[in-house]
Amino acid sequence: MIIGVVSDTHGLLRPEVIPALQGAEHILHLGDVGDFTILKSLEQIAPVTAIRGNVDRSGKCAKLPETEVVLLESHYLYLLHDVQTIHLDPAAAKFSVVLFGHSHKPEIRRHKGVLYFNPGSCGPRRFSLPVSIGKLTVEEGSAPSAEIIHLDIAAT
Repeated sequence: MIIGVVSDTHGLLRPEVIPALQGAEHILHLGDVGDFTILKSLEQIAPVTAIRGNVDRSGKCAKLPETEVVLLESHYLYLLHDVQTIHLDPAAAKFSVVLFGHSHKPEIRRHKGVLYFNPGSCGPRRFSLPVSIGKLTVEEGSAPSAEIIHLDIAAT
């Protein structure tokens, strides 16, 4: 199963994001949505699970959960916006993947058998950081794998 992973849109759904997510069977938004209509647009591609980030303080985005647990292909995925605020041991909780955003820095790492994945930001460019999304592949009986996809965005 291919899962599209986005974060930190901050109210901007770039047109390059939609084709990059084609083929995803589920989409996860890891917070700082900024505009609830972004989630509605993403739902045109695949079912969406979203959490709120620190900028989601008003409107429908403020009502999104702070964290979420998703079960796909026998893998438990833990979603939170800022990995520095994690208050549990993902390995002890039997999570296969911890997905997070906030820093705008793409990251893939493993710790104690758990995949930690930050797709980076696909919203407004921050400093000289890339504009990116992620793809997560989960299959029953196999370790999940992650990929960072850098979007070709004109420098502005």
